[in-house]
Amino acid sequence: MTNPIYLALDVPQLDAAKALATKVKPHVGGVKLGLEFFYAHGHHGVHEIAHLGLPIFLDLKLHDIPNTVAGAMQAIHMLEPTIVTVHASGGRAMMEDAKAASANGTKIVAVTMLTSLDHRDLARTGINGNAHDQVMRLAELAEASGLDGIVCSGHEIKAVRRQWKDGFFVVPGLRPSGKSSGDQKRVVTPRQARDDGASVLVIGRPISRADDPAAAARAIEATL
Repeated sequence: MTNPIYLALDVPQLDAAKALATKVKPHVGGVKLGLEFFYAHGHHGVHEIAHLGLPIFLDLKLHDIPNTVAGAMQAIHMLEPTIVTVHASGGRAMMEDAKAASANGTKIVAVTMLTSLDHRDLARTGINGNAHDQVMRLAELAEASGLDGIVCSGHEIKAVRRQWKDGFFVVPGLRPSGKSSGDQKRVVTPRQARDDGASVLVIGRPISRADDPAAAARAIEATL
């Protein structure tokens, strides 16, 4: 992958999303379309963004019984996504069925622990241990389930890379040096995440909400 930056295109208006993606296209390697975009625009919206010629990462975080997730995966074949997410907490059978139902060439990666959560949030949901331990457990399960990789914060990427040497690792919640972390609790810089073994760097607000998104994307690209 020449440019690992995927712009998180979490914009509810389709025209605005297309305009933003067009501006930053020379400085990113793909676009991530999440729940807000997909629920607003569905297949039509994905096709419209795909016309720009950038790889599409569908961040749908599928999490249901195995049969339902497999059906959902088959329903998005025609969109030809490069990456699709499922939740690792859905369990091994769900992840196995998701991978089996995916289209050729689509990488299926499991969300381990959201970067907006920390150890206190884990405890409130009844999970003992720290964020690192939880991510490592779920990474091991995702690998055993035959998935291509996981989504984790930059805090865990180095350890996960040591454990799963040929995995495909997506790191969100990134903030360039000096930028506010906002609602993210476990953040690192794009350069640190890349140096530690990230395959894809998901970056949203530092680019999308910049006064000059193209310049912001170009500046981040220059640090890698």
